[in-house]
Amino acid sequence: MTTVSLQEKPGIKRRSTGDLKLAVVMIAPALIGFLLFMLWPTLHGIWLSFTDFNLLTPAKFVGLANYARMFADPVFWNAAAVTLEYVVINIGVQTILALLIAVLMHRLTKSTFVRSVVLAPYLVSNVVAALLFMWILDTQLGIANQMIAAIGLDRIPFLAQESTVIPTIALINVWRHMGYTALLIFAGLQTIPDSVYEAARVDGANEWQMFWRITIPLLRPILALVLIMTIIGSFQVFDTVAITTNGGPVNSSRVLQLYIYDMAFGRFQFGYASALSVALLVILLIVTFLQYRLSRAGETDLN
Repeated sequence: MTTVSLQEKPGIKRRSTGDLKLAVVMIAPALIGFLLFMLWPTLHGIWLSFTDFNLLTPAKFVGLANYARMFADPVFWNAAAVTLEYVVINIGVQTILALLIAVLMHRLTKSTFVRSVVLAPYLVSNVVAALLFMWILDTQLGIANQMIAAIGLDRIPFLAQESTVIPTIALINVWRHMGYTALLIFAGLQTIPDSVYEAARVDGANEWQMFWRITIPLLRPILALVLIMTIIGSFQVFDTVAITTNGGPVNSSRVLQLYIYDMAFGRFQFGYASALSVALLVILLIVTFLQYRLSRAGETDLN
């Protein structure tokens, strides 16, 4: 019996060529969008970080002057510290609550209605959520302080006090993003076979033991991915701060994105703003790389 290799079959060759053309056609729009709206602006921004540019005159190359200014800028370091404080509070609280909600949904109910209720805050825009909580937490007229005063306690200036402003903003964003994060974790929980839990019950394990010895280890890759996504988003917080405090009081809520925006569109120092943006990009790359390696996000204990 004679055999014919795949290369000698013209139908298969034409099909593979056609699939390649179709793949190129399907990928082209996304690739063009990436090149025009992601790669080119990033490269152009890196170039501008080495220039003195204010939109009114041509960009003047100044070498590392913007970076030298940045390292000597106390406002930049304060903004970095404020951003880090926000990220720690936001990610810590959000991850714990989202994990708790996801596990409860997975163990107690898988109702579509419950999922929609959990996701509802995420459907509210950041601007609307910021305005809503700005009114709720207003020192004089806000319902939160009205309730605090009604029980005989002093009113709390949540968004007007240096010690409470960043925790308050972080918790506002926890309220909005917690449901979305919980659904991501919930999707990861569904990949864990029920047989694993059944075997653990047979061996006498309780819910707490199953959570720490089964759920968390098998959920590690999903948790790592969720943490990478949420940390990157947290470092780029802007709209909630811009609406509620605009960086105040006394720079206590001036996060990096707000400082970059002020330098670029408030003071028209686009070269220095680009250097700040590059610094934020480098921070995000380092944090993402370290988190990926330390959490072993590319590995799984589920075999």
